[in-house]
Amino acid sequence: MGNWIINNGLSALILVVWMGINIFLFVYFYLFYDLGERFYYTRHILGAALAWARAPAAVLNFNCLLILLPVCRNLLSLLRGSFMCCGRSMRKQLDKNLTFHKLVAYMIGLMTAVHTVAHLLNMEWFNKSRRGEYDELSTALSSLGGDGDDDDDDETYLNPIRSINTTPTHVVFTTIAGVTGVIITLALILIITSSMEVIRRSYFEVFWYTHHLFIIFFAGLVIHGAGRIVRSQTVTDPPHNYSFCKDRVEDWGKIKECPIPQFAGGFPQTWMWVIGPMILYLCERILRFIRYTQTVRYRKIVIRPSKVLELQLVKAGFKMEVGQYVFLNCPSISQLEWHPFTMTSAPEEDFFSVHIRSVGDWTQQLISMVEQLPEGAQGPKMAVDGPFGTASEDVFDYEVSMLVGAGIGVTPFASILKSIWYKFKESNPKLRTRKIYFYWLCRETHAFEWFADLLQVLEKEMEERGMGNFLTYKLFLTGWDYSHTAHVMVHFDEDKDVVTGLKQKTHYGRPNWDREFEQIAKENPTSVVGTFLCGPEALAKTLEKKCIKYSDVDPRKIKFYFNKENF
Repeated sequence: MGNWIINNGLSALILVVWMGINIFLFVYFYLFYDLGERFYYTRHILGAALAWARAPAAVLNFNCLLILLPVCRNLLSLLRGSFMCCGRSMRKQLDKNLTFHKLVAYMIGLMTAVHTVAHLLNMEWFNKSRRGEYDELSTALSSLGGDGDDDDDDETYLNPIRSINTTPTHVVFTTIAGVTGVIITLALILIITSSMEVIRRSYFEVFWYTHHLFIIFFAGLVIHGAGRIVRSQTVTDPPHNYSFCKDRVEDWGKIKECPIPQFAGGFPQTWMWVIGPMILYLCERILRFIRYTQTVRYRKIVIRPSKVLELQLVKAGFKMEVGQYVFLNCPSISQLEWHPFTMTSAPEEDFFSVHIRSVGDWTQQLISMVEQLPEGAQGPKMAVDGPFGTASEDVFDYEVSMLVGAGIGVTPFASILKSIWYKFKESNPKLRTRKIYFYWLCRETHAFEWFADLLQVLEKEMEERGMGNFLTYKLFLTGWDYSHTAHVMVHFDEDKDVVTGLKQKTHYGRPNWDREFEQIAKENPTSVVGTFLCGPEALAKTLEKKCIKYSDVDPRKIKFYFNKENF
């Protein structure tokens, strides 16, 4: 339990606080509408469905306030910089922004479903009450305000179905609350379904465009409450005492003690919840547009093996830290689509670079355009938004760092290793890190080629400085065929690896993580080890479990802190 708290304690606390607020809002507003005296007559027609409709609405307001904040990336980068003086656990929470964004979205989806079902039932109860299918009191309440032809009668009606000829479907598609409710629900269904992992990875453009239905969602959300479909009893002079008058319907308006009850819809409140985050997000998009207009020049374009495109770019005033990422937009492909890429360059260099693998329509089109360029020509116009902070920024805050990359997921660690090379070259005294373990898992041999050059330079630099033990790296090839195996066996006794040309031989298969963690713990018994991953979720779960397993609850002994790149 203690090991788990080391890695997940603060995250769990934040989750408990968030869930506690949701539960409090639901219970408070459920009781408010289920016990409130001014809703007595409304409850008489609708029953428990009134509270079941209104309590989720309160939870929706709270979560719609939160949903945009985790994707305000400039705000998160600003906060990350502000927390540099704080503990790494606080900064680590900012790297889980998308996880929190998804949790909030799930809550919005759940509460929308409950809210919608409850209101559909409400419409049915209203309709039956208007047709006189319930008791005398329900019929009298539903008849207040006449048939809606007289505008002066609007102040007194309780039942939004004003005529026995009106159907619930008619109300849903002709009222502000009904139309906006349908639009909001359809937009949310499309947003959630297109966010599924299989669609997001295979059809990113579908995910990208449908996600922008959030504009329609929020516009409908702000307007939705203006329909004031749920009405409550207002104070009259003389007052209408429901406990005395509910059984004297025939005396309403005839005796002083029972004036005709007056009803009004509540003041719309949703806009007050969401206006702040909407303004913040608007500022984000304005800043993105400003960056979109700034000139970006190509320093170098290289087509690497395995369909990997390297772009070295230059932009005035651009400053980065290790492991950060940018969003790229190529107007020649789409003026609306922005895609995240981790930078592979070091802060010490006078340019920034990204490595782009061919996956999806956008990357394939970009690589095809570049391949058709004349030699020495500038590439297509490129807009850059960022840089934005990630977990990898904290790599130099640990005495010992464990870097794990899978496939193209090696990119943030390229930036880190390059920066280490520059720091050694300049004899930077601020380098706190004394040991780095680097693991790279790839399915094919060609993927190693573009990165092996950097490792060779680092290997040579460490040896010349007598620091051969500073960097321990292991490359794992997870896919190969028989011909490759035969070739390796023939050259097995050579000093350098036949795949990479490095002194460290390539391993075949997947790492035995228990063995690796045990070895690191043995070599660094009292250190704090930062474990950084850029790779698939399945590997993340494995490494997180190992970090918990091999962390010691004794504060004087080794601890593993798990960090994962999220885009």
